Amino acid sequence: METRVAIIGIIVETSESIDRLNSILHEYSSYIIGRMGIPYREKHVNIISVAIDAPQDIINALSGKIGRLKGISAKAVYSNISSQNIESTTK
Repeated sequence: METRVAIIGIIVETSESIDRLNSILHEYSSYIIGRMGIPYREKHVNIISVAIDAPQDIINALSGKIGRLKGISAKAVYSNISSQNIESTTK
């Protein structure tokens, strides 16, 4: 199955959905390459970036689930790199 490399940018404005956010990320942990969180105390928000390598429908599902949480916004940014592109360049 073809996978894509992407980053999901997450802004957490309230703490009420953090437990659910972490639960969702755990569900998709097999696709997650890495995660970085930055607390922006002056604005009372947390900024999280999640690097992921997964099929596009999985990335969309994860981003959508996160974006529907109260007080949390999420957007996915896709690389042009896919598993199919990598396989064709290594042959």
